[in-house]
Amino acid sequence: MDRFAERRFDDFRRALDDGQRIDISLHDRNEILFSPVFDHLSPSLSRWIADARGRILATDQDAGLAGKTWRALLDRADRRVLLKAAIAEEQPQPLTVRLPGTDGQRRWCLVRMRRMTSADGLVRYYGTLEDVHDRHDSQARALERALAESREHYRWSVELSPQVPWTAAPDGAIEEVGPRWLNLTGMVAKKALGTGWLVALHPDDLPRTITIWTKHLASGAPIDIDYRIRLRDGGYRWMRARAAARRDEQGQIVRWYGTLEDVHAQKLALRALADSEERSRLAVQAARLGIWDFDVATGERRWSAEFRAMLGLSEDQPATSELALSIVHPDDRETLRVMLDAVASGAVPPHFEATLRVHRASDGALRWIRSSGWTTRSESGRAQRVIVTFLDVTDQRDAEDRIRWAATHDPMTRLPNRALWQATLDDMAERQGQTGKRFGLLLLDIDDLKRTNDSLGHDAGDALLCAFAGRLAAIAPPDALLGRLGGDEFGLIAPSLTDGAALEAWSAKLIESLRTPHVHNGRSIDCGVSIGGAVFGDHGDRAEDLLKAADLALYASKAAGRGRLTLFHSDLRAQAQQRSSMIGMARSIIADRLVTPYYQPKVDLRNGQVLGYEALLRWHHPRLGLQLPGSIAAGFEHAEIAVALTEQMLDNVLRDVRGWLQAGHDPGRVAINASAADFARGDFADRVLEQLALFAVPPEHLEIEVTEIVFLGRGAGQVERALQHFSEAGVRVALDDFGTGFASLSHLKQYPVDILKIDRSFVSNIEEDAGDAAIVDAIVKLGGSFGMDVVAEGVESAAQADRLLAHGCIIGQGFHLGRPQPCAAITPPLAK
Repeated sequence: MDRFAERRFDDFRRALDDGQRIDISLHDRNEILFSPVFDHLSPSLSRWIADARGRILATDQDAGLAGKTWRALLDRADRRVLLKAAIAEEQPQPLTVRLPGTDGQRRWCLVRMRRMTSADGLVRYYGTLEDVHDRHDSQARALERALAESREHYRWSVELSPQVPWTAAPDGAIEEVGPRWLNLTGMVAKKALGTGWLVALHPDDLPRTITIWTKHLASGAPIDIDYRIRLRDGGYRWMRARAAARRDEQGQIVRWYGTLEDVHAQKLALRALADSEERSRLAVQAARLGIWDFDVATGERRWSAEFRAMLGLSEDQPATSELALSIVHPDDRETLRVMLDAVASGAVPPHFEATLRVHRASDGALRWIRSSGWTTRSESGRAQRVIVTFLDVTDQRDAEDRIRWAATHDPMTRLPNRALWQATLDDMAERQGQTGKRFGLLLLDIDDLKRTNDSLGHDAGDALLCAFAGRLAAIAPPDALLGRLGGDEFGLIAPSLTDGAALEAWSAKLIESLRTPHVHNGRSIDCGVSIGGAVFGDHGDRAEDLLKAADLALYASKAAGRGRLTLFHSDLRAQAQQRSSMIGMARSIIADRLVTPYYQPKVDLRNGQVLGYEALLRWHHPRLGLQLPGSIAAGFEHAEIAVALTEQMLDNVLRDVRGWLQAGHDPGRVAINASAADFARGDFADRVLEQLALFAVPPEHLEIEVTEIVFLGRGAGQVERALQHFSEAGVRVALDDFGTGFASLSHLKQYPVDILKIDRSFVSNIEEDAGDAAIVDAIVKLGGSFGMDVVAEGVESAAQADRLLAHGCIIGQGFHLGRPQPCAAITPPLAK
């Protein structure tokens, strides 16, 4: 026995003594086995055996259990648990029950047992009993503390939570409601029980809430609903009620658990967002925008209904790149392909724009589509989403094209206007200047268009313009650009006309085509053209120089008699410089008031009596002395200068006439020449009559001489009114150079002409040329038939005077009868 004990504790001995031998006495061994001290360090463990009825048959300790039954030892609840476990299983799980101790107090004990059946069929229960009272009390107290903490945690969670918890019976009647209900609504929780909470709902939300709540009570499905409740202050706030049902093992609803959450801010934000989205949607619809939404991460594309309608696509056609490329105009496909590749790779810029042409899938119509795209990116800079708006701008582009066309074309002839033609000339000159190639330029002016307007009306003139433009376009070289530069002037630029010979050949062809008259409203209208030509590289290396050269050539064609082509040559530039010098000189004369009238008498050929004078313009050059008007001839073609010269002549003539009258001399009628530019101002007659009154010169001492050209301009109506005004005031009107222009008998009848002046070209050959003599004779008789005086100009000899008298012309003017002289050299006869 001792040897067994020694072997039993060898390991223990070695562990305590690091291999050293420990002598243990018999007393110590008994203490280890039987000392009651160990009962205080761990619960005591006793063994027991019970029969089938639960009577304790034997125990290994005298704990007062032997002979007693489970019924006697256990209270009702513990007995029921123990019996149920003993019957249910052969070796049930350990059970905790209360048993009476030696002091009579019940203590918590842990029971373990196993049911055994012997060979003779007797049932026995073998078990152990462990006192766990102290441990159980500690666990119970810990559990109680945990439960208290849980209750406190729940209370604080409820009180501090922004939500209002509530529970309801299976029929929906509210059973409990959190304390925040009172804080929110001012309604005590008791009044909210049952269906009392419905009183707090907004009237507009009540029917909907009841309907939904009733439906979910029937189905048992979780509920999630928004409604407004009335607050303590009378206002309303949006709340979100959510609830779910707890069910028992049979699936029957035991209770509803729910929360009420304040979602007012979220509701308003969502409503604002919805309103914003609705406004955006309406704005998109109003603006007729199509939307293409591309998710870079997923590759998903969404096309709006407006965009599909724009492209003529149905709703069931997939939004693919291939479909988009198939309907884009071939010339624009590469642009779209680059855009799509950039979008797919995430390399698209933050904002991009493009305008593409598409053939609408439904009808093939060509439409212009303008796109604007925006890209959203993550914080790392990676593209996330691309939104592209599309707008059909076909109508806008058509309108812009029409506006652009109208801004660059003449609406009557439909040819390019001066702006477009000039821009093309500039581009061609720059391009050809770099290559050294030549091209021709022609300026064309329709001859006598004003006469057509005045004689047949502006409708006829406009028809002639259009007909000329048509013929011009019909024979123009294929590479030519035509343009109407203004009024009756046209321009042509042609790279194929590279020298003077080519310009001459083409101009001859045009002139020949115009020999066929144009017919308008049954009337035949002749159309001549004056042309000025220049070649780039020969006559100018810049657009402005070439245009100036052609303009000088055109001026020369008009001056040479019209209906011809003049190619630029260096003399024309010299002539232009001379004209420019004349105009500059005329301006200086006006500024320095150098105009001086010289007076040539008009004489009665029968007796030599001076009947009046014609005031002729002269001016004094500071170095060269007295100058004739030919030295500033170009100035008379300039409207502003011509008017200023007339004004100075009128002032000086009226001053001289007043001086004569104050000296008692009678100058008769003094004639002063007026140009078309004078009448163009509209108030010419008024200004002349005001000057007469200012200088106190009676109107019968003034005569206005006009040439036939003033009857042919666009202002013929105001010329007629001015001449009528002169006639009514007593100022006589003389028609100068009669027979050399285009005046007709209708003009003599229409305008108040008092005097016809025979041009000197007919008088100079009256002795040798029977034709001139006949013209003189006809003019004299014509004047007599109209009751007009007839004055012959340029009488240079006595023989001419005699022949004039023989034809009935009694008034003459010329060097034979008197040279022009200044006022100081003339002494008119004294007034009678």
